Amino acid sequence: MIQTVDFFTPIVDDPYMFGQIAAANSLSDVYAMGGEPKVALNIVGFPNCLDPSILGDILAGGADKVKEAGAVLVGGHTIQNDEPQYGLCVSGFVHPQRIFKNYGCKPGDVLILTKQVGSGIVNTAIKAQMASDKAIREVEMVMSSLNKKAKEVVDGYPVNACTDITGFGLLGHCVEMAEASEVTFNLNVHDIAYFDEAIAYAKMGLVPAGAYKNRGYSQMKVDMGNVEEHFIDLLYDPQTSGGLLLSVEPQYVEVIMETFEKKHMETKVSIIGTVEEKSDKLIRLH
Repeated sequence: MIQTVDFFTPIVDDPYMFGQIAAANSLSDVYAMGGEPKVALNIVGFPNCLDPSILGDILAGGADKVKEAGAVLVGGHTIQNDEPQYGLCVSGFVHPQRIFKNYGCKPGDVLILTKQVGSGIVNTAIKAQMASDKAIREVEMVMSSLNKKAKEVVDGYPVNACTDITGFGLLGHCVEMAEASEVTFNLNVHDIAYFDEAIAYAKMGLVPAGAYKNRGYSQMKVDMGNVEEHFIDLLYDPQTSGGLLLSVEPQYVEVIMETFEKKHMETKVSIIGTVEEKSDKLIRLH
């Protein structure tokens, strides 16, 4: 049995979309462990000064996402709070011998990422009223997408390690996975899929504070080489409801990528690097 809980304050203006994103984010931990969500409970904080219909829209968004996941929403708990908060407590199941662990990467493995990177930077641009309609649509679509399809694709193949990319950013989670596996990751910065306009926004300095906190935590473990500063910002950018980072043996990569293509993923799937024997740095950027 897998038990997980997550909730946060709104990152978009639309209440229904907020409900979908928060629910997708809460469900993600179950998929990241190779499991299937079965039961969910709402967790709500809501101000008494707001129209209750807003809360109704948030809950409707969450309920629809839980239904899409094939799970059952069985109630929850609400408290009065100064600002809205929403998320889920989720129970799921996984076969004991098929659990995806966030360690176990082997030298020679290939690293696959199932969603594009840069949602925090795009959301910062949205808050500054500098984001295009296209960028807004893309970030909402990606954040509200379940990791269900990605988990289903790799179900039939051995996965040496897996984690979902969230608030610590891609590099933060890579450091965690590499350190626990006692290996080094070689990441090809230009092979990583980014949000269409995230690079431009990063070059403009629209970087959330969380990216700098993430960088301060692990930069001593990363060989950044000659990588441009805006790419470093993107790689440390805190993600909301990010994709799965998978470490798989090279002989399975081609068929896995073909299966992703046949699955018609809404998000961008990219091969971002490889695993090698541990060296003086946990991550090397190229």
